[in-house]
Amino acid sequence: MVALVAFLVTLAAVLAAAGHAGYLAMLSSAAKKRAGGQPAADFAKKRFPIAGVGLGVTLLAFLIAAGGGVGADIFAMILGAGGGLGSLKALQTSQSRFRNGQY
Repeated sequence: MVALVAFLVTLAAVLAAAGHAGYLAMLSSAAKKRAGGQPAADFAKKRFPIAGVGLGVTLLAFLIAAGGGVGADIFAMILGAGGGLGSLKALQTSQSRFRNGQY
């Protein structure tokens, strides 16, 4: 039962982190195609390391959950939840910058 919960938590975390990285990739691509989009492309370029770390942490948690016992599953859930929540917050911050017209 713990393994199933760990799998679901870490899977959700990986999806959140991948969503943040994907959002930045789409933002960067769109900004490069528009005249005057360089500030947005620069912003996305600065945020890519944050998205990469978040994705790496959540993937590590997913791998730990896939191969461990109860103790490893609990550690993977904590690690995955932290990485997923951090990625979700970073995604919301990135989106709010562009909704408010700051770039």
